Parts: sequence; C-alpha cells; structure tokens
Amino acid sequence: MSSKVISVLICLFIFHLLAAGSVAGCKIGVYEIKKGDFSVKITNYGARIISVFLPDKNGKIDDVVLGYDTVKEYIVSGPKGFSFVVWKVSEYVQDGPCPHITLTYHSADGEEGFPGDVVVSVTYALKDPYKLGVEFKAKSLNKATPINLSHHPYWNLRGHNSGDVLSQVVQIYASHITLVDEQLIPTGEISPVKNTPYDFLKPRKVGSRIDKVQIGYDRNYVLDSNEIMKAVAIVYDKKSGRVMDIQASAPCVHFYTANWIINVKGKGGFVYQPHSALSLETQGYPDAVNHPNFPSTIVNPGKTYAHSVLYTFSIKK
Repeated sequence: MSSKVISVLICLFIFHLLAAGSVAGCKIGVYEIKKGDFSVKITNYGARIISVFLPDKNGKIDDVVLGYDTVKEYIVSGPKGFSFVVWKVSEYVQDGPCPHITLTYHSADGEEGFPGDVVVSVTYALKDPYKLGVEFKAKSLNKATPINLSHHPYWNLRGHNSGDVLSQVVQIYASHITLVDEQLIPTGEISPVKNTPYDFLKPRKVGSRIDKVQIGYDRNYVLDSNEIMKAVAIVYDKKSGRVMDIQASAPCVHFYTANWIINVKGKGGFVYQPHSALSLETQGYPDAVNHPNFPSTIVNPGKTYAHSVLYTFSIKK
C-alpha cells in the first residue's frame, strides 16, 4: 500500500490484550461486544479486532483471528499510523439488541506527512445473529487529503491455533487484479485473472495453486459489482463447517495468505507459520494518487469518506 494513502491496518501485530495498559499515558482497554455464543473483542489501541469467537458445526467455540496474548507483543515504536495510536472510545454498548463500539481519532495536519486535520471513526456492531458490521468514516476539516481506510484481521475459520488455511475454500468476486512491480508497488495496470492462479471466481482451495504464485497470495482484486454493497468473497472451512461471507462498499479487496508469518509465537503459545491465516482487506484502489486511471481517494475539505464492511458467518454441515 502506498505511503500516500492513510490506512487503518488491522493486521497480525494487533492482538489479544489480557489486561488494560497504556501508551504515552493514554489508557488502553479491551471491549467485548456479544450476542449469545458470538463475540468480538476490540482494543482502542489501533481500533483493532483482536478476537472473534464463533461456534463450529458441533457447537465448539473457537477464536478465528490470529493474535498475541500481551500488550508488549504488539506495541511498536517508529512511525505510528492509525494502527499504533490510542483511539477514543466514543460509544460502547456491550450487549442487548445492538451491541457496538465506536472509536474516534483526530489526525492533525501534517501527521505522518499527510495534509489536513482529519477526524476518523470506526464502528464495530453485531447486527443479526452472526453478522459483524464495520463502518469507517473520515472527514477532512481543512485540506484535501488522500484517505483509504481498511482493516486486516488474519482469519483462520478452523481456529487461530489449527495450522494452515491451505484446505480452506475461497471464492472472490473479481475478474481482475492490479499489477505490481518487484517491490509490490502498483504499476497502474489492471489485468484479468482468467487462466491464472489468481482466478478465484469459482470456489477453490487456497492451496490448490499457491505454489504457482511465489510464496503465496498478496494481490489487490478489483471487484466486479457496481452495487453500493458489493459481494466480495466467501471463505469455507469443511472441517469446522464455518462459512464467512463478506460484502463491502469499497471497490477492491486485497487477498493475502500470511506469507511472512514465520515462527511467530501467538495466543496461548501457539506458533504461527506461513499460510496460517488469510486476510481479505476491502479498500479503495491502492496507490491511487500516483495512477490517474484509478478512482481518486482524495477527500476534499468538509467532505466525508465512508466505507462499510459486513461479515456474515454461518455453518455448513
């Protein structure tokens, strides 16, 4: 993703917090939203999902998001980005008919090199049974600025500690990908997936052709739908019976198979290895500011950016 794009990267270094802590004097907490046996844990450090608990076809509850056990394992130094700052909890309803949490952050003019004051929010909400909605919003207060918010949980529908996802089945509703150079920077070219290992228009196991794409999948797909809420992808794990259906308002999704997760000690001491998870990161066109043929990600002063994602979980027996 381009350094010219503001992003919320909710990725491997975003995980499980067992107790409250602080960063630069700002209190960090964990907030659970729950409906029956479906629960999601979020921390205000990076506004991240840290756990998602779901039943399998036999009723066994598993955490299906990879992660860590302690604060110090994911707090990092250096450039902060939206992933590594403490967000304000603006609203929190733990349970009831509409459990949700809204987190907000004010990015000051010049922060991380980006122009303008920007007010950002993300809301996580449990909607119908086994539905998780994510709403990103951002308003540029005084200068035009690029905004491309997303999040990046590492999913393993069999359970975070179950090994690789190579046998899990993925379908991506996209006929094209954006090409990249040797440094994985977008070139501006858009290429069809037909007759390539990137073709997931029909359901395929993750590992069925992964050996033909170097170390694994790491590509941005251009979604086919022009609807406001687009069909993005479906993931299915036969052993657990869990299914995850994704819809989003964004035009693209980045498919990544945790290629660089090597000997990472995660939750409960489990050691994660390459392909131990997958991510499907809905987003705008990457590096759009450098490619005039891509739809613009610039948000003008007073305008509001919005991006919605809906995860629907079910069981296939």
